[in-house]
Amino acid sequence: MAASSIANSEDLLALILSSLDDDKAEEVVQIDLRGKTEIGDYMVICSGRSTRQVSSIAEKLVQKVKDETGRTSKVEGKDIGDWVLIDTGDVIVHVFRPEVREFYQLEKMWLGGDTAAVTS
Repeated sequence: MAASSIANSEDLLALILSSLDDDKAEEVVQIDLRGKTEIGDYMVICSGRSTRQVSSIAEKLVQKVKDETGRTSKVEGKDIGDWVLIDTGDVIVHVFRPEVREFYQLEKMWLGGDTAAVTS
C-alpha cells in the first residue's frame, strides 16, 4: 500500500471535495453519517452536466483516491454515466446527471433531523 497522508475520514473527505471541485462537479452536498449508519462516515452527492462528465468525474476521483491513499474504491455505474456510486470506505460518493439526481432525491432520504449537510 502506498504511503498516505490521509489520516482519517475528514482528510479523505477533503481530498474528495477537492477532486470534485477540480473537475467542476455541481451542487456538491456533504452529509455527515457518523453515528447514523455503519456504511461510512460521510456521504457526498454531486452532479455532472452529462453522462460523459459524470463518468469523467468518477474516473478522476477514483484515480486520485488511489494515488493519494493507496485505496482501491468500489465503483458502480461508471459505464452508463447516469449515476455513479463510489465507495472509498469511509466516504460514499454519488455522482449523478441532474435528472437522475432529481428522480432519486437521496438528499431527502439522508437529511433528516440532526444530520448536517454542507453545500458548496
